[in-house]
Amino acid sequence: MAMEVTQILLNAQAVDAALRNQAEENLKQFQEQNLPSFLFSLAGELANDDKPAESRKLAGLILKNALDAKEQHRKIELVQRWLSLDVTLKAQIKAFLLKTLSSPSLDARSTASQVIAKVAGIELPHKQWPELIGSLLSNVHQLPAPTRQATLETLGYICEEVSPDVVEQDHVNKILTAVVQGMNSTEENNDVRLAAIRALYNALGFAQVNFSNDMERDYIMRIVCEATLSPEPKIRRAAFECLVAISSTYYEKLAPYIQDIFNITAKAVREDEEPVALQAIEFWSSICDEEIDILEEYGGDFSGDSEVPCFYFIKQALSFLVPMLLETLLKQEEDQDQDEGAWNIAMAGGTCLGLVARTVGDDIVPLVMPFIEENITKPDWRQREAATYAFGSILEGPSPDKLVPLVNMALNFMLTALMKDPNNHVKDTTAWTLGRMFEFLHGSALDTPIITPANCQQIITVLLQSMKDVPNVAEKACGALYFLAQGYEDAGSASSPLTPFFQEIVHALLTVTHRDDAVESRLRTAAYEALNEVVRCSNDETSPMVVQLLPLIMMELHQTLESQKVSSDERQNELQGLLCGCLQVIIQKLGSSEPTKYHFMQYADQIMGLFLRVFASRSATAHEEAMLAIGALAYATGADFAKYMTEFYKYLDMGLQNFEDYQVCAITVGVVGDVCRALEEKVLPYCDGIMTQLLKDLSSNQLHRSVKPPIFSCFGDIALAIGENFEKYLLYAMPMLQSAAELSAHTAGADDDMTEYTNSLRNGILEAYSGIFQGFKGSPKTQLLMPYAPHVLQFLDSLYMEKDMDDVVTKTAIGVLGDLADTLGSSAGPLIQQSVSSKEFLKDCLSSDDHLIKESAEWAKLAISRAISF
Repeated sequence: MAMEVTQILLNAQAVDAALRNQAEENLKQFQEQNLPSFLFSLAGELANDDKPAESRKLAGLILKNALDAKEQHRKIELVQRWLSLDVTLKAQIKAFLLKTLSSPSLDARSTASQVIAKVAGIELPHKQWPELIGSLLSNVHQLPAPTRQATLETLGYICEEVSPDVVEQDHVNKILTAVVQGMNSTEENNDVRLAAIRALYNALGFAQVNFSNDMERDYIMRIVCEATLSPEPKIRRAAFECLVAISSTYYEKLAPYIQDIFNITAKAVREDEEPVALQAIEFWSSICDEEIDILEEYGGDFSGDSEVPCFYFIKQALSFLVPMLLETLLKQEEDQDQDEGAWNIAMAGGTCLGLVARTVGDDIVPLVMPFIEENITKPDWRQREAATYAFGSILEGPSPDKLVPLVNMALNFMLTALMKDPNNHVKDTTAWTLGRMFEFLHGSALDTPIITPANCQQIITVLLQSMKDVPNVAEKACGALYFLAQGYEDAGSASSPLTPFFQEIVHALLTVTHRDDAVESRLRTAAYEALNEVVRCSNDETSPMVVQLLPLIMMELHQTLESQKVSSDERQNELQGLLCGCLQVIIQKLGSSEPTKYHFMQYADQIMGLFLRVFASRSATAHEEAMLAIGALAYATGADFAKYMTEFYKYLDMGLQNFEDYQVCAITVGVVGDVCRALEEKVLPYCDGIMTQLLKDLSSNQLHRSVKPPIFSCFGDIALAIGENFEKYLLYAMPMLQSAAELSAHTAGADDDMTEYTNSLRNGILEAYSGIFQGFKGSPKTQLLMPYAPHVLQFLDSLYMEKDMDDVVTKTAIGVLGDLADTLGSSAGPLIQQSVSSKEFLKDCLSSDDHLIKESAEWAKLAISRAISF
């Protein structure tokens, strides 16, 4: 049965490419020609201690990949494939895997742990391999340490793979007993102890019952807290990771332990090595996240029997927690600004301080201000930077009343520091802090503006000057300018204080994009983001300058396309994406008013030509941005867009078929909607192709689920555009809508992600119905929709009965009721009268606080009364 695979596996890792390719080809053929023998041989290789470490490791990896995949459709295929294998063969493979847990090779044991968990992930939900957990647990206590370590690691991976409802409570109790025993300080082997703590981390979701029992919970918490004091740093770190996970999974059970946890986290933050200290800070960040969520959802009014209590742990610990976090800010690293993914104790402390400010609001200000005042002018850069970072961190959370006076006092000082401080770290953090001031304390909603005609010029001068600084400082200055512009977004046509500086700002930002070092610190991206925001918030006065900007950006895009002919470069693709994004904003701006639209139209052909050339590049990001920009162009040019369709259609079709980069597919679906709105009935010649591809997308299990809701709403866009011509698609589209509607109506007990997805799916389906009804309105063919009316009403009724719609779905749903009544009129009258929606649901919506829902309901009421009174 088994075949000799050792040499092939070794060759597959050879330096010689020819040898490697040949071996990979051999493995592929073996797998395709005789899968059972292939899997059996791999498991045998992994279990055989006489084989080389390299071949065993690869054997295990290939075995793992034969059981699981990232893409949902591929995963389903692999699961089915394993389940259909011969039972005896699977038993032999599993015996090999369990045997490997006792191997002297750490690599082989660890690989076997992962493969066993993948098999368990497939079999346990199908009630197969029921003896697995028992056989793992039977040998935890008396075995040699390496096997105990591997067994605990396996249990941890199994808990990660399977959902809690497929493991019996009796098994859960035994797993937890074994894990907690392995964590105990009496366990002398550190590898065993570490594996046990990691296993507990993965098993927390299973421990609901155990955490509800005071004695068991006390015991688990004691063992975890003891492990934070282990002499071994890896164990301390893993124990704090466990505490972080417990804080978010069992927040409501923490009250008895919080004082002790504060003491051990404070000790770790002040004295332990960085990886451990970071997790200790993370515990408090996690508590903040929990309390912010609870307070946002319930708005601070808790009765004793609230479903989710808020214990105000942060508020109670405030006077101890804030000084501890302020100390961490002084532990900066010399080069932390240069490395994008940098994360150290000072950054973690500042992030946590920001979360604390959002949790407790005004109460934090008096605790932080003395630290800022004491350190902001000190000769040591670390003290100045820490003070600035502390100030920036607390700008979201406290009320403007509390912060505006402080910001007004500090603003001048900050601008001077940004220009003159000798230290780059201080400048970097100062620019970031200015950005936060503009983000949270500037805009039409605030009574007392911090930016006045008196200081506006100075602010702009300093920011533009700082854009010439080193990349990380220049990038933060661009970010600050972004928020400065955003604050004037609602100013409308009124003159914005930025108007006199518009040309200067645009010129400075374009100069930044051409810097030789613009690819460092995301500088170029930040400059384009700021430029887009400045254009988006500009007004009529500056529109001639936006018109002048258009050919400049087009020229830049043209140049990247030309240079791509010579060499293909990742950075060129990124730049194309940025330029397409910039053109999109300019098109939206100029296309939104008649006088500027005229200027812009003379460039439309050239712009479209450039966008089509972008599709020749290999970059998904550039494709997405070009698609979005074409959507904006279609919207701006309206019916004139028809002349581009012959050329554009092939790329539209390509985008709709792009399952790999599903974001491109989703964006393309949105652009079909833009094109339908622009062309109306002129889109008809392309509809067969578009509808065929959309229906294919919906029936494919390869496409990411997030693309399905926009496809449904796209049906509505097409129907609105072509009216009664949608007739020939009803036969295909309506059953799809109907089965999706049935699936989405009943989803009680789903988790938050699933509920959010279900609501977006419902909304897509409802938008489709709405478009179809409105498209047929007034046509002699409206009767074709009658057979579908009972189902649509039934769908609306079931949504109302489920009571888990969000506001967006509620508004769309009540609108569909109106559309149905409006289009079908008296022939649907009796059906409407029988439905729950036309009475209870309508009544609820008419008394809604949300004015959009109320408006939709009033229109539905009018349409229903017309349909019924005939």
